Amino acid sequence: MRRKGLIRGAMAVAVMFGSPSVNLSQQPTAPATIHPADTTTPKLVLFITIDAMRSDYLQRFEGQLSGGLGRLYRGGAFFGNGFQDHAITETAPGHSVTMSGRFPVHTGIVMNVAGVNDSSVKLIDSPGGGASPFRFRGTTLTDWLIAKDPRTKVLSVSRKDRAAILPIGRSKQPVFWYPGNGIFTTSTYYGTTLPDWVKAYNARKVPMSYAARIWRPMLPDSSYAEPDSVPYEAGATAFLFPHAIPTAPDSAAAFLAEFPWMDDVTLDFALTGVNALNLGAGPETDVLAISLSTTDAIGHKYGPDSRELHDHFLRLDHAVGVFLDSLFKLRNEKDIVIALTADHGLSPYPEVHTAHDANGAAIRVNVRPVLQKLSNTLAARGVPGNGLEYMSGVYAGNGFSFDSGVLQLDRAALQRANVNVDTLLMGVRADFLKVAGVARAERISTLTTADTVNDKVARRWLHMFSDEAIAALVVSLAPYNYWMTYNLAQHGSPNDPDAHVPILFYGSAIKPGRYADFATVADMAPTLALIAHVLPLEKLDGHVLQNAIRQSTP
Repeated sequence: MRRKGLIRGAMAVAVMFGSPSVNLSQQPTAPATIHPADTTTPKLVLFITIDAMRSDYLQRFEGQLSGGLGRLYRGGAFFGNGFQDHAITETAPGHSVTMSGRFPVHTGIVMNVAGVNDSSVKLIDSPGGGASPFRFRGTTLTDWLIAKDPRTKVLSVSRKDRAAILPIGRSKQPVFWYPGNGIFTTSTYYGTTLPDWVKAYNARKVPMSYAARIWRPMLPDSSYAEPDSVPYEAGATAFLFPHAIPTAPDSAAAFLAEFPWMDDVTLDFALTGVNALNLGAGPETDVLAISLSTTDAIGHKYGPDSRELHDHFLRLDHAVGVFLDSLFKLRNEKDIVIALTADHGLSPYPEVHTAHDANGAAIRVNVRPVLQKLSNTLAARGVPGNGLEYMSGVYAGNGFSFDSGVLQLDRAALQRANVNVDTLLMGVRADFLKVAGVARAERISTLTTADTVNDKVARRWLHMFSDEAIAALVVSLAPYNYWMTYNLAQHGSPNDPDAHVPILFYGSAIKPGRYADFATVADMAPTLALIAHVLPLEKLDGHVLQNAIRQSTP
């Protein structure tokens, strides 16, 4: 609890608008004026985020994708050199970028722990912690569309609260998520009661209907290159097919998140919302944001190179296909523009090596001795605390915390103890760099002088933090390495396996093809804004991806 207070206090003074010292102008940009050949304004923007979907999944499994993902991949504009171009590649920061066109340094969402958790609001008709976008800064595509036409209708859904909330930003639109108890809900930030259509859906108890369902591979064993015999998966427990959902309905609802059918339920709920809210039927441009979280859950549990992940992706392809077919029966396909991306990627288990991964030298990195030394040193100087503690991936010591590669200092406590921060950080940095597997340990003030075109790690840290109020020191592991403290498959680093994500557009205004251009997820909102003929309400970090748009001669 103490550590979260440190982050929240620093966030209030550290997150400001305006660019950090990164020369964004040196990155690929689009011309100032672009003329779409299709001047028809879309009636629906469908933005799909697939949690932890690595970009290479589409290429690896392309021959077996006969559903919606295959349709979008083959018929859309796909940027294979796409990235979540920030350092802490977690769910909350990634979703804050998707429809805002801005990096986390400007959205204010820099890590999961400082995401949407909000004790000042409650869930509706459901136990559990409240959530809201109160930390989010600025606007999103939704706000731009509403400013142009107040008739714009919006719906955002996901299993995760942060994945449903952050694409929409602070706007109080219909936003719903699945807290794991069999219903979709929202928080009192958005209202006091659930709409009738949500109550009716919840009354159907769809998640409970999956009780005792057995997950077996869709295809014969010969169709999967991955062995179903890797004990590093699932903590060496129940890592072999088949996998069974519990038979008790309440338990089935709680464990559904670990099974492919969670995405089916999320898509079914979203389609129900399309009908209830009449999305895409009016003259205005409406927004449907869907974040599908099961690829993340299965990737974490079994790894990106597992047979489970492979089979789940084929099922996801089918589920998205069923959803699109149903949506196109309700609305004219030509009136819809679709965008698809991921909030982050995923690194393979260090112990699991395959032909498509270069992680042969990967290790698990233990920085606890460095943090223990730091805590002991500060305790000896009189900085108060309980010694080094660890909980849920977060270290907290006397006068500091460490999470996601970020060392945060309680500067007031250090000042009272007459600790010189510069001297302290010099020593801590040297200690981190002695640890096997640590590639870099740097201060933000040092990174501001880096070549941010060629030094992507420096650039990605500067897309997280503009100063050292939160991040006194940032530590980067070598690619494919894991922090020792986490047993499941990991993401969260500034390295490409975690940052490389698909960027895809589909629709009548889109020029299909495979594009090698460097692209970031921050480029997606300005590209959609141009297609929807709407102006952003603030300066963006992203640029229009002109190659994706059918253009006419001015």
